[in-house]
Amino acid sequence: MSKKVFDEIEGLVTETRNPRSMEIDAKNTREILQIINEEDQQIPLIVAQEIPYITQAVDLMVHCFKNEGKLFYIGAGTSGRLGILDASECPPTYGTDPEMIQGVIAGGYKALVRSQEGAEDVAEQGAIDLQEAKFSKKDVVLGIAASRRTPYVLGALNYAKSIGAKTVYLTCNPRSELTIAVDVSICPVVGPEVIMGSTRMKAGTATKLVLNMITTTAMIKLGKVYGNLMVDLRITSQKVTERSKRVVMMVTGLNYDEAASLLEKANGHVKTALVMALAEVSIDEARMRLEKGEGFIRKAIGI
Repeated sequence: MSKKVFDEIEGLVTETRNPRSMEIDAKNTREILQIINEEDQQIPLIVAQEIPYITQAVDLMVHCFKNEGKLFYIGAGTSGRLGILDASECPPTYGTDPEMIQGVIAGGYKALVRSQEGAEDVAEQGAIDLQEAKFSKKDVVLGIAASRRTPYVLGALNYAKSIGAKTVYLTCNPRSELTIAVDVSICPVVGPEVIMGSTRMKAGTATKLVLNMITTTAMIKLGKVYGNLMVDLRITSQKVTERSKRVVMMVTGLNYDEAASLLEKANGHVKTALVMALAEVSIDEARMRLEKGEGFIRKAIGI
């Protein structure tokens, strides 16, 4: 079994040696940083090549959300942590229900702060963890595995397929080498790491970029952005309270006190406050317009 794993790893792009960092241990501090930075600069252009596939993933997720489905990220190590990070940032940024986008990691939440590397080797556990999270066929699972071979992630994807749910796979190895059929595969091949096999580096950066693109675009498509402003804020802190006032001021031209007063009348809901001001309507009318406009401010003020 160990030789089989050795053979799998040996052929992975993410496990090859980077010729540009062969002598990195002999470099001075500035030279080491320069090598790392030069490698990192390639990543956005590589991710750009995957936009057609990221587009498919976003459209699939928007359809899921509109039909009361949820998105589940699942991964091990760095991949799992990045999924949980992205999921945890959506509620305060876009006012989403914490259940709407969830992160699942091999080894459970203790793996967030201390490595549980052996947990990634159990394919069955990926399926079990999805079941325990109440994953259903109307949901989407996005498996994250830089190496494309993580048993835990493959187990979760196979389970999702078996119940008829949609599947997305994010990996930093070539699409031609995938060993599982999924609805959408996103494969930014960032090449060998500066330190061989340390996929928390370039692969981790590519993963973070892709996840940012997916959830940000999905939230825009769900009407949670007006212009380039967050308008579905959940007021949970002083910073968000003041940001809400600033958004209202920027869109409406009201001064600080007027924006604060309007938000109070709108029960702290930025979207409602904006429709009240832009369409010059009552709170009840603003809510009705937003509901009729599927949450989009542009639609609500045009009704």
